[in-house]
Amino acid sequence: MKEKLQQLAATLEGDFFLDNTIRTLYATDASVYREVPLAVCVPKSIADIKKIIAFASKENTSLIPRTAGTSLAGQVVGNGIVVDVSKNFTQIIELNKEEKWVRVQPGVIRDELNMFLKPHGLFFGPETSTANRAMIGGMVGNNSCGSNSVVYQSVREHLLEVKAILSDGSDAEFKALDIEEFHNKCEGSSLESDIYRSVRSILSNYENQVEIRKEFPKKTIERRNTGYAVDLLLESAPFSAGAVDFNFCKLIAGSEGTLAFLTEIKLNVVPLPPEEVGLLCVHFNTIDESLRANLIALRYNPSACELIDHYILECTKENKEQSRNRFFVQGDPGAILVVEISRETREEVQQVCNNIEADMRAAKLGYHYPVLFGKDTKKYGH
Repeated sequence: MKEKLQQLAATLEGDFFLDNTIRTLYATDASVYREVPLAVCVPKSIADIKKIIAFASKENTSLIPRTAGTSLAGQVVGNGIVVDVSKNFTQIIELNKEEKWVRVQPGVIRDELNMFLKPHGLFFGPETSTANRAMIGGMVGNNSCGSNSVVYQSVREHLLEVKAILSDGSDAEFKALDIEEFHNKCEGSSLESDIYRSVRSILSNYENQVEIRKEFPKKTIERRNTGYAVDLLLESAPFSAGAVDFNFCKLIAGSEGTLAFLTEIKLNVVPLPPEEVGLLCVHFNTIDESLRANLIALRYNPSACELIDHYILECTKENKEQSRNRFFVQGDPGAILVVEISRETREEVQQVCNNIEADMRAAKLGYHYPVLFGKDTKKYGH
């Protein structure tokens, strides 16, 4: 196998690593999981990716698409070939301001995308706590959604189209299709056609429909991350009358790179949020109190809600840097619920915070309600 890998490396434009040092570096992500890969490739072109796919198919090994490696559950760890697109697939390809979408390569960093969009008055909403280094390809794989998911939901709701390479090395483009387009996709002898025929067969089966609707999460559970969202495909045309157009992107988001190798991603973007932001940091004696209080906070359309539990707060006490960020903490709370309010003026933000505080006090929830503005809003989560 080593000789075959060396032969593969000689055909690539990009870098290919077999040494123990690089393989060890790629043996983990931001999680506790560790598995040394067979090799590491940093492709320079789509042609490189196709060669790697052909090799993996022939030699019966796996590929692990990877960008920044900030995953927390071992999603980019495996014993196959890690394919790192974070170096050479970093272009913002196209922006359509009128239709509010942007097309990017998978190695574009989320926060850098928003820096690019800001002068145009636009914004890509879904985030992660690692947004200054997490990349769009990984966010699609994880179906990322951070503390602002109450407003912007997850990547799945913003993923419009992808260009991808399938397991046989063929190109595919997945996007919204009307009923006629969907059935046309089922015709032909390509792997892409096979995929559409297969899903048509599975989702047209009444017993499958019943089982999917019975066993998949309730529709009221909006924040769903990884996993194959087959139920969302079922709730589209032609499988549900009057439903939205079929789009395989619903399945690709959250699939952790297991279905296709993405080379381009088209995303919906939205107008920039109001610039004035305040954080209402409500202190509670118990986590149970904070969870019940969150139901009150949600009535006021916050842009984010985040919980800091007792264990995290304890860790900040002995940390020299983090202890300085405890300036707003009073007493020894069992939990702090951070409610982010965005409005046009600081006065509006303060009024909303006052109203939330009044409602929580009336419900006997919480004991301290400081509001952070300006630079202080960046300190609580650092």
